[in-house]
Amino acid sequence: MSNLVKEFNDYRSKMNDKLLNDNNKVIKRIFNLDTNTYMEGALDVKTKELLGLVASAVLRCDDCVKYHLETSYKLGVTKEEMMETMSVATLVGGTIVIPHLRRAYEFWEALEENK
Repeated sequence: MSNLVKEFNDYRSKMNDKLLNDNNKVIKRIFNLDTNTYMEGALDVKTKELLGLVASAVLRCDDCVKYHLETSYKLGVTKEEMMETMSVATLVGGTIVIPHLRRAYEFWEALEENK
């Protein structure tokens, strides 16, 4: 596994465990709401992940972008679909999103290295 992907997942997992073990009811509910939001519903999971990717890029949250990229990759999203999604995000968010687009592309390449 690429160091970029492994480091992100290790850190995310470690800190999520710490946050959830702190037993804060509001934090636990927010995490649960996030989990439930991306489950199959009127929209399929792949579409929801790509929507999350757009929103995360526009909000310029690199951790969120990485999470949605990896989940989308695991769901079978193609590089072309990812790039089209990121093009929508860049259009909506403006040129300020371009640095996040660069990091997203780099992370996608790291995901592809792990095939």
